[in-house]
Amino acid sequence: MTQTIAPRVRTVVLLLLAAACALLAGAGPASAHAAVTGSDPAQGAVVDKAPARISLTFSEQVAMSDDSLRVLDPEGKRVDAGEPSNVSGTTYAVRLRSGLPDGTYTVAYQVVSADSHPVAGAYTFSIGAPSKTSVTVSEQTADDGVVGWLYGFGRYVSYAGFIVMAGGAAFVLACWPRGSGVRPVQRFVVSGWLALTAATLALLLLRGSFTGSGKVADVFDLSLLGQVLQTKTGAALVSRLLLLAAAALFIAVLFGAYDKRDDPQEKRDLTFGLAIGGVVVAAGLAASWAMSEHASVGLQAGIAMPVDVVHLLAVAAWLGGLGALLVALYRAPAEAPVDASAVRRFSRVAFGSVLALIATGTYQSWRQLGSWSAFTDTRYGQLLLAKIALVTVLVGVAWISRRWTGRLAPPVPAPAEREKARVGVGADASGEAETDVTGRTVTDAEADTDADADTGEQSDSEPADTGEQSDPEPADTERAAQLARQRTARDAARQKRLRDADPNRFGLRRSVLAEAGIAVVLLAVTTVLTQTEPGRTEQEAKAATSSSASPSPDTGASGALTLNMPFDTGGKDGKGIVTVDLDPARVGGNEMHVYVERPNGQSFDIPEVKVDFTLQTKDIGPLPVVPDHIATGHWSANGVQIPMAGDWKVDVTVRTSDIDEVTVSKNAQIG
Repeated sequence: MTQTIAPRVRTVVLLLLAAACALLAGAGPASAHAAVTGSDPAQGAVVDKAPARISLTFSEQVAMSDDSLRVLDPEGKRVDAGEPSNVSGTTYAVRLRSGLPDGTYTVAYQVVSADSHPVAGAYTFSIGAPSKTSVTVSEQTADDGVVGWLYGFGRYVSYAGFIVMAGGAAFVLACWPRGSGVRPVQRFVVSGWLALTAATLALLLLRGSFTGSGKVADVFDLSLLGQVLQTKTGAALVSRLLLLAAAALFIAVLFGAYDKRDDPQEKRDLTFGLAIGGVVVAAGLAASWAMSEHASVGLQAGIAMPVDVVHLLAVAAWLGGLGALLVALYRAPAEAPVDASAVRRFSRVAFGSVLALIATGTYQSWRQLGSWSAFTDTRYGQLLLAKIALVTVLVGVAWISRRWTGRLAPPVPAPAEREKARVGVGADASGEAETDVTGRTVTDAEADTDADADTGEQSDSEPADTGEQSDPEPADTERAAQLARQRTARDAARQKRLRDADPNRFGLRRSVLAEAGIAVVLLAVTTVLTQTEPGRTEQEAKAATSSSASPSPDTGASGALTLNMPFDTGGKDGKGIVTVDLDPARVGGNEMHVYVERPNGQSFDIPEVKVDFTLQTKDIGPLPVVPDHIATGHWSANGVQIPMAGDWKVDVTVRTSDIDEVTVSKNAQIG
């Protein structure tokens, strides 16, 4: 029976890994976490005159490069001038060349959202009248190709490595201290450290290409690596590497000095020190994700980041400890099996972890979804439902494991103790028969058969051991060593047979294996979830897009108000365009920016600019606003109060000299 389990285990593990890879491969493009919520001109709009600039408003702040915003004429030639700039909050703009002819223009953008994911897209608007265009801009981002797949796989491996390393070490320290001397458990924890370290280095190299060109050849571009190191994500990855150095020291002490301590007081002191240090290092590693991904942006980021750290630590304690328990059940030597008390301690740790996951997961779900409808209407919500279902199944299987734990028999005694017990009941020195934990008699012949199967030798081919030899020849020495190895194999086989004969232990092993399999798939779903646009953002973007289906010429889809007003004071250099941006153009406080440009689109300063708001239907106003000069051709004012919604008249007074002054006006719906 035991010999048939190993192939089944390998088969199950391979199938689960294949399922995880299928989830990652079938995830499609990693959805953007920042969405375009407004544009000026709006998508599909037809404007009478060529605008001085193009602006896009995102749901969160984004990082831009020189080519992040491109405007292409109907023939595909670029007509933008200068670098994109942040004009207000989450609104970014690029200036256009003057004298643009009529036709359909394409705006293409590729930026990096604040939570480190690339965002790309394109839309069109027309000047004068729509026309044919030869421009074809793909909305694929760099994460859609080979580099994107490798980056996603690297994220999966990094999560898995952290869980294995942190959870495995916690299992040894908190549940099974004897496990610090068990070689398979040591290899399990060290493999987690190696996986996390290798994945972090790979992510650092892939990052530049992932958010840029998407070319495999750019992975080893040192200039891109230098740019990555200056970003929030790059800093988080470097911090993770430094913390992994501390984790290596922790692992060395855990499996070295800690394992060799015999004095109980010294071991307790070292356990306390390792526990404190381990929690600090693990929390720091978890923070390297929390500070650079979903939790670091959006609603209540100051609360979301520590909640995310607790969530990751709870996942590691549960799933990583589960993996360590599985290794102990299948690979621990017969003379040092994992005992029932260790399994019960882990059961309590897992229960506490599940409670922490429920609390933190509920908060995260509310923060990322924002409404019940987002569960079914957004991809993030659908993936979250799948994750909740997997966790529920996992908890159910864990309950079955808990029942098997209560039935576990005491551990099999060590060889020396068992020999004493046999002699004590009158067995002879040869030990012709003994009883296993189920009460069945196991003979030496049966054990020898097991040993022969392990060593590939036939037991009846062995000569009798005479016990004494004088001046053995080299061949006799070699034969004696061979016999010693066979005796060791027979003893190990006998112990393994005794240990595995316990049906309750066998049942526990199967249920823990099932838990580990579900955990592999759960981790894959979680990885895809972290690469998916939150439901709250997706719904806000959809609402903004629908509200801009028939946009007003003076308002963008996000509700932000942009007014372009030509002026001519009649004096020298008296002609130009004044632009008023009001964000979010609602009742209450608003942020206002005023830009003054020459007819050719070049910014220039004037002695004075003033803005008045008047709601004539309610006899309110004029409400004067005098913005502060910020830069050449740029004025700004914060806290501009709009007392109620309505069709407001916006008057802008422009003075270009001591005597040359003009007031231009436009009406717009605010609030």
